Amino acid sequence: MTKFVIQPHGRLHEAVAHELGYFTEEGLDYELSDVESFGLPKVDLQRDENGEVRRGAFEAYVAGGGNKGQKSDISCACHWAVNQASASDVGHLYSQAYVVSPGAIMVPEDSDIRRPEDLAGKEVAVGYHSGSHFTTLQALEPFLKPDDINLKFVGTPWARVDAGLDGSVAATSVWGITFQAAEQLGLRRVADCTFMIAFMFPHETNKEDVDKYMSAMKRAQMEIDLFPEKYKHFYAPQIPERYKDKLDVRLFSPGERIVFLPYTEETFARTQDWIHERGIFDTRPEYTYAAAVGG
Repeated sequence: MTKFVIQPHGRLHEAVAHELGYFTEEGLDYELSDVESFGLPKVDLQRDENGEVRRGAFEAYVAGGGNKGQKSDISCACHWAVNQASASDVGHLYSQAYVVSPGAIMVPEDSDIRRPEDLAGKEVAVGYHSGSHFTTLQALEPFLKPDDINLKFVGTPWARVDAGLDGSVAATSVWGITFQAAEQLGLRRVADCTFMIAFMFPHETNKEDVDKYMSAMKRAQMEIDLFPEKYKHFYAPQIPERYKDKLDVRLFSPGERIVFLPYTEETFARTQDWIHERGIFDTRPEYTYAAAVGG
């Protein structure tokens, strides 16, 4: 029998559950994969004629058949991308929990941009069909007309930190560990971009193993809630070398939080409506909720 492969998401939970033996105690025969995109060197991704990266979490799931960029039996991405992927029969959205991640649209401290309205027409760095893409639209719509929202697709989460610091864009949208890093590195929040993340597992994954994984993650959530300071050092390996000596992870917050409430059929449908009212994808898939969530 092959091991259950876990793809971490730049948070504390997997490391805590591994360190404290929760996965093993839940009866899970597992391994942790490399941390995808976190802590990697600064690289040049394939860009289009406008210098943008038009590939993100959704495309990674489609290419990997429910795996996000590398083999895994469970992974995470923003709930919009996971929703669209599962509605498209790429894999299954786990329906009994979701994650909430802190995030923000940020600018350099000396920027003239002070309010969301000041971003009209200004480039905001996001990742294509990834959390920052969707949440930036959602965050700015109360303040700006759609035609005034100007997204620049720059690639990975850490690439957006780079873009915010080097001034190549007016603002950048960051979340989770990169939001906390950007704040320490001197960027200033203009708008909140807190958003939901969902879990994705491929069709062939054993649902019983998914449930064991989630039971261990629930225990890890309680441990982090009780003693966050004991575990913040797990952030350190996820930081790129170019920023390691500039950041103190002891100052970070606990970051992502798993919410053990169902991602309901109504929530699924409302998310589909939101995505396709904005024409973010070319087609709206036909789906059933039961098939999309694997139950």
